[in-house]
Amino acid sequence: MSVRACSQRIGAAIRATQPRQVTRASRRTYASSATQASTLPPGLKDAIEKEASLPNPDPPTDSQTTRLTSSQAPFMVPTYVRPPPMFQQGEGCWIWDVENRQYLDFTAGIAVNALGHCDPEMSKILYQQSQTLVHSSNLYHNPWIGALSQLLVEKTKEQGGMKDVGKVFICNSGSEANEAAIKFARKYGRSVREDGSKHEIVSFHSSFHGRTMGSLSATPNPKYQKPFGPMIPGFKYGNYNDVAAVKDLVTEDTCGVLVEPIQGEGGVNVANHEFLLALRHRCNEVGAVLIYDEIQCGLSRTGQLWAHCALPPEAHPDILTTAKALGNGFPIGATLVTDDVSSRIISGDHGTTFGGNPLGCRVAHYCVSRLSDPELQKSVIQKEARFRQHMVRLHQRFPEIIKEVRGRGLILGMQLSADPTPVITAARERGLLIITCGTNTLRFVPPLIISEDEIDQGMKILEDAMVAVFEQPGHVNGTDGQQEMRATR
Repeated sequence: MSVRACSQRIGAAIRATQPRQVTRASRRTYASSATQASTLPPGLKDAIEKEASLPNPDPPTDSQTTRLTSSQAPFMVPTYVRPPPMFQQGEGCWIWDVENRQYLDFTAGIAVNALGHCDPEMSKILYQQSQTLVHSSNLYHNPWIGALSQLLVEKTKEQGGMKDVGKVFICNSGSEANEAAIKFARKYGRSVREDGSKHEIVSFHSSFHGRTMGSLSATPNPKYQKPFGPMIPGFKYGNYNDVAAVKDLVTEDTCGVLVEPIQGEGGVNVANHEFLLALRHRCNEVGAVLIYDEIQCGLSRTGQLWAHCALPPEAHPDILTTAKALGNGFPIGATLVTDDVSSRIISGDHGTTFGGNPLGCRVAHYCVSRLSDPELQKSVIQKEARFRQHMVRLHQRFPEIIKEVRGRGLILGMQLSADPTPVITAARERGLLIITCGTNTLRFVPPLIISEDEIDQGMKILEDAMVAVFEQPGHVNGTDGQQEMRATR
């Protein structure tokens, strides 16, 4: 009864917000007259002017949204600082908040919704499978866990990735996929040296591999690690793209090297081929496994099924982790391994309660089928070019602000010389969702199905936001346009 009452209360609160969008014109009329009244306090006057001038102003403190979020906050562990809007509906590249404000989504749920919000076929699959079988546990077979594993192996081989891929472990998230990879590497090391001395895992600065203790130990960021120390022992950290340091970093005691071909959270930093080849060769020399974390950059976000498909086969990994776009919003992850790695794992070494459930696996089977389509991959490259055209134009307007563009396909980073937070807010209040990464970097990870018209629309909103932030009186911004912007892949 209490659950029903809670649902009714939330529904009533959401319904009560709907008229705000409808009455925007009347609100502007009121603002026009109200701001002329000299009796208004300056703060209220500013708030009314903002409400009138912005298409998507953040919900004010007296809004239904704020009342709803404030009523729920006391019951939630405060692990996130969220902006004011509360989202309730999505379609394609668009998302709506509970007050019916519409936003173009350049975030795709942090590179998750590669097929867009509420893909119609995915919705049908969720409905059909939920009426058939949701969960039976890994104590028994189900048709979809094997079908998904087979599809991942076959598509990876077919599209030139991970030349020795053999088997797949299905789990629930990217962190879990990396935990499995770390455990498999440790087991591999113990199979080579039974005393357990070959146990070190190498990862790299500016990486992000997850929040669970193993994946966190592989993420050398004091902000994430310090509150939860000590970390799991046996992790070493190197500098990304430092080829000269690889020999000393990866030693006979190393059992695994964990690296992102493109660092997403760290700033959209792209590993050069020489660096990844050096890691592969050194792993071969010392008998360690090479692990590619493609949780954010994989599944055709670069225009190829896996980011490492651009590498020669001799640089391919022994273990590959994926998640995010694998379920297009449904929680699922996977760890792909070679037969050599798999041969070291025996029954009982690892497991998962929910991983491999038929609902998640059937959804992921559909997603992999769609995302491995060569025509979709080709369109990703075309859309990258469209984004870069806009970025060149923005650099010409803000030569002292935009310093570099990095990335491949539809995982792009725009390095700024200033804090991008005000730009994020200004864009959101104009109807565009965009996120940051690394240090002062705007991250572009839209749905792969985004149209060129939507790219144009979103980049125009971003330009308007940057004008509002950087061309205000008193802000210093170069105008000579002589400084060259570095554009790396």
